[in-house]
Amino acid sequence: MAGEISEGSDTPKEVPVDFDDPLYIHPSDNSVTSIITIKLTGNENFRVWRSAITRGLKARNKLGFVDGTLTREKIDNTKSAKWERVNAVVCNWLLGSISETIYASHVHSDNAKNIWDELFETYNKADGSVIFNIHQQINTLKQNGSSLSKYYNKLDSLWKDFDGLTSLTECVCVATTKLNDHSKMMKLMQFLSGLDDVYNQVKSHILLMEPLPNVKTAFSILSREESLQKNGSLSSVSSSKPQVSVFNSKITDSKRGQGQNRFRNQGLQCKHCNLKGHTIERCYKLIGYPKDFKPKNDKNNQNKSFPMNASSVVPTNDSGVSSSSVPSSDCHYLTSE
Repeated sequence: MAGEISEGSDTPKEVPVDFDDPLYIHPSDNSVTSIITIKLTGNENFRVWRSAITRGLKARNKLGFVDGTLTREKIDNTKSAKWERVNAVVCNWLLGSISETIYASHVHSDNAKNIWDELFETYNKADGSVIFNIHQQINTLKQNGSSLSKYYNKLDSLWKDFDGLTSLTECVCVATTKLNDHSKMMKLMQFLSGLDDVYNQVKSHILLMEPLPNVKTAFSILSREESLQKNGSLSSVSSSKPQVSVFNSKITDSKRGQGQNRFRNQGLQCKHCNLKGHTIERCYKLIGYPKDFKPKNDKNNQNKSFPMNASSVVPTNDSGVSSSSVPSSDCHYLTSE
């Protein structure tokens, strides 16, 4: 029974807790676990850090340890040991999510709510310089070739920081709608003004819409345009690459063939006619001229017929040796091309 005191001891018996009890510690929720990925560095990111750590504590059902709803005084003695253990875990979560310079000021604190309150009092301050810096970033932020999503998310984060620092008291008068519409229009203009020039046509279309869309709708329209541009460029590149490759291959092969034919016969010299460009094995004076042979640069031989066998071209003596040892002007040859 809860609250029952064991015999011979003044310490109440510890009772088990259910899974949904804030005092329950899951095996994965140890003191060295990091529940968020960012660290508190000062005023500049306190609101982002506070939002992230709040969600992390809420997801583990431990937010009551920092917001005052589950203090040590509000539980009975049978659960005091469990409270102390969970409080120590939450302290380590908080200290593990702050920078080293801030950690030194709070390392000796043993109460999670005290650490939470001290951080809030110290860093939840927004002077004019902080507001000015965020406002300047909003008005000067440009896409500069980055993805549309990255540009929009950066701008949206700055808007939320600025709204958190300059939030007005909630109003229920008739002017509330007009104020909200004005704020939405200003965000739309800031978003469109930082876009790259490639979106000018779509941007003009958005500005002509009646009524003007909010910034999320404009982002959706531009995202579709960005997707179409990427798909179109990829299709164009993929369809043109094979053609370019084949064309370049043909040109390269043609040039290579011409170069080989041009320089292949250089350095050869016939031992029979002493002319360059062929060897004795291919000398037409010995092997005969082909039917389609045309003499080069010899107008006097245009009407001459050329014998097709070596015996009619090169007479021999009784010993079988050619009687002509001097190259004749009739010795013409073709270089193989």
